[in-house]
Amino acid sequence: MVDSTGSTQVDLVKKVRDGIATHGDVLATEYQSDGRGRLDRTFVAPARSALLFSFYIEPKNDGQTWGWLPLLAGQSACRAISEVLNIRDNDELKLKWPNDILLNNRKVAGLLAERVENGNSTGVVIGMGINVHTRQEELPIPTATSFAVQGYTGCDRNTLLIEILKSFSDHFQRWENQDSSLLLEYTKVSATIGKRVEIELPGQSKVTSVATSVDASGALVLEDGTHITVGDVVHISAL
Repeated sequence: MVDSTGSTQVDLVKKVRDGIATHGDVLATEYQSDGRGRLDRTFVAPARSALLFSFYIEPKNDGQTWGWLPLLAGQSACRAISEVLNIRDNDELKLKWPNDILLNNRKVAGLLAERVENGNSTGVVIGMGINVHTRQEELPIPTATSFAVQGYTGCDRNTLLIEILKSFSDHFQRWENQDSSLLLEYTKVSATIGKRVEIELPGQSKVTSVATSVDASGALVLEDGTHITVGDVVHISAL
């Protein structure tokens, strides 16, 4: 844990490339001045309001399936959040493909996974930012939320971090053992599968279709058989 840094993701990636990070290393901070999101977006939160951390893993599975890792991290976080917060029956905690966690259809957390090599090994640094105590006026966009805004005011960030890492360790072991039930579990918590979606692809082209599943690589599968590996998703409607 460090009091402040530019980005836990940047710091840990550097440690990996310098050969001083090992599988399972975690870096958390109270404040990020230059937090990174997916597609080089920024993630900004007031000091001590969010849970901000990155961790490093060296998967043994075929690298072609590593695209599942951000989905796996999302699954792990959802399970831990649900248990730590004791999510109410009338509240909904879901995953928006590929890297957002939604609480009552508003973004409460985001994550990214970055493949890193250091010459001797190849691994993945996964970073996560979760709005815990953030107030409404501190949220970056109207579609964001926090645990506090949703009425969950007693969350201890250290406890949540521990539970997320424990949950990820369990999911990661199952993934390395090629546990096929992970797909069913992901489908149950997905806010994207089963919806008509508009996807903005690199180059700003767009496609509209129904999301039907995800494949073994973590790609989003559309009803016409197209597999989407990168894109920004907007949910249009349920089927």
